[in-house]
Amino acid sequence: MHTYQKVGLCLLLGTSLSSTAWGSGKVDSPVVPISTGDVQGTEQDGVVAFLGIPYAKPPIGSLRWRAPQPLTAWTGVKKVDSFASDCMQKPFEGDAAPMGTQPSEDCLYLNVWKPAAKSDQKRPVMVWIYGGGYVNGGSSTAIYNGESFAKSGVVMVSFNYRVGRFGFFAHPALTAEAGKDEPLGNYGYMDQIAALKWVKENIHQFGGDDNNITVFGESAGGASVLDLMASPAAQGLFNKAIVMSGGGRGSLLPMRDLSSSHNGLASAETVGIDFAKSMGITDTGAQGLEKLRALPASKIVDGLNMGSMAGSNTYVGGPIRDGKIVINPASQRFAEGKQAKIPLIIGATNADLGFPTTKNKDEIFNSFGAEKEKARAIFDPNGHLSGQELAATIARERMMIEPARNIARLVSATNIPVYAYRFSYVAETMRKEWPGAPHASELPYMFKTLPARFGNNVTQSDFATSNALHDYWVDFAKTGHPTASNLAEWPVYSPTSDKLLDFGDHHIQVVQDPIKAQLDLIAETSSVKE
Repeated sequence: MHTYQKVGLCLLLGTSLSSTAWGSGKVDSPVVPISTGDVQGTEQDGVVAFLGIPYAKPPIGSLRWRAPQPLTAWTGVKKVDSFASDCMQKPFEGDAAPMGTQPSEDCLYLNVWKPAAKSDQKRPVMVWIYGGGYVNGGSSTAIYNGESFAKSGVVMVSFNYRVGRFGFFAHPALTAEAGKDEPLGNYGYMDQIAALKWVKENIHQFGGDDNNITVFGESAGGASVLDLMASPAAQGLFNKAIVMSGGGRGSLLPMRDLSSSHNGLASAETVGIDFAKSMGITDTGAQGLEKLRALPASKIVDGLNMGSMAGSNTYVGGPIRDGKIVINPASQRFAEGKQAKIPLIIGATNADLGFPTTKNKDEIFNSFGAEKEKARAIFDPNGHLSGQELAATIARERMMIEPARNIARLVSATNIPVYAYRFSYVAETMRKEWPGAPHASELPYMFKTLPARFGNNVTQSDFATSNALHDYWVDFAKTGHPTASNLAEWPVYSPTSDKLLDFGDHHIQVVQDPIKAQLDLIAETSSVKE
C-alpha cells in the first residue's frame, strides 16, 4: 500500500490523531439546562465546549443490540469538560497516533462547541458524522475539534455512534424479541438519529437554530448522510447536508437484507448466526441471545477493524436493508425522488479511495464490457500508464468520484440546489510523496486543525486553502449558498455544464470537470461488474 493510501485510511477512521486537551487556562462556563438536566462546560479563547454529554443510556447488558434508550434525568449540574469514550472497536494498525480515548461499549455521548459571545440571533448548527468504514472512528480526535466552527459563528455538534458488530448486527433471537415497530439491525444509524433528535430538542439552549441544522460527514460518515437523507426515520431532523467522499451509486459496502438472502448475499441474520457459532453459541433463541449479550465486548469486536473487515464472514459489512431505517441503497431512493429535498454539497478528493481488483490492463478494460476500446482511448490514450496506475484511477472514480456526481445529477433534476466540488489540494510538505489528495486528506483543512496533522510544517498556502474550505462550508450552513467572501463564486451544479469547484494546489476555481469523459463512461457502464 502506498504511503498516501495509508494516510488516507488512517484519516478515514477518525482515530488517526491523538486528542488534544481542551487547553490550559479554561474556565467553567454558565450552566445550560437541557431536557435531562443541567450541564456545565468550559470556556476558553471565546469558545465554550461541552464535551461528553450523554444522549442515551449506555447500550450495555440487555441494551446491547437495542435502539438507544432515553436517559433518566439527573439532579444537580453535570460537568461535561472532557471527551467520553469512543465506541468499542479495535483501533486500525495504520493509525498515525493512538485514539483520543479508550474505546468502551458505554459510548453514546456528544459534544457541543459554541461561541462564548451572546447573540440576538440564533446561530446555524452543524452536526458532524465521522467515517471509519462503519467499524472504526470516534469524535474525540484532535482533527475533529469543533473550536474553529464556533469561532466562525456556528454551534457545532459531534457524537459517537456504535460501529462494527455493536452497530450493525442481526440475529433471529433479536427479531423475535423486538416489538412490532422496533427497528432492527442498524443500531449505529439508530444512534445517529437519536443524536439528531437530541440536537433538534436541545440545541436552542446553546444558542443554536433548530430550524437551521446542517449534517456533514466524510466516507462512511458521508454515506451515513446520504442514508439519513433517504430514510423516512430521519425526515425533518436537518435542513442541509454535506457529503464528502460518501459514494452515491449503490452502497459503499455490500448491503444485506435483514432476514432473507439478496443478490447472492446471505441475510444479516445468517451472518449473525455464523458469528454466534464462532463464539460457541448455537442456540438461535432467547438463551442464545442471553449468551451473546453476556460475551465480553472484546469478543464482539473479535479483531474486526478496517484492516480485517474485508476478510470477515461474521460481520454484515455495514448498513442493513431493514425496511424501516434503510429501505434501499440511498442512490435508489434518490433516483426515485424519495430523499429529503434539501440543499446539498457533495464531492470527493481527486486521489480518493478505491479498491482495484486487477492490475492487468486487458482485464481492466474488459471490465467496461462492449466499451472496452472506448475506455482504452479515454483512460490510457498513449498507453503510458502502468496497470497499477490505471487500476487505481478507475477504482477511485468508480467508488467515490463518479458516484458523487451521480447524486449531484439526481438532486439537480429535482430543482433543489446542489453544489459539486473536488478537493485536489496536496499539502506542500507532501507533494513529492502524494500524487493527489488522498481520501480524507481534506478533513484537517475543513476543521482548521492542520497543525494536529502536519505539526510545524504547515505553510501559508496550506492555511489559505484551509480557510477557504472552512469558510465555504460555514457560509453554506448559514445561508444555504456556499458563497464565501473574496473567493470564487460557486454556481449551482448543472449536468449541462458539469461545473464544479476545484480546490487545487494553486487555485480555487470553478471548472468544467477535467475528467468528465472518464466519468461519463463510468456512468454509462455502471451496470457492468468489474
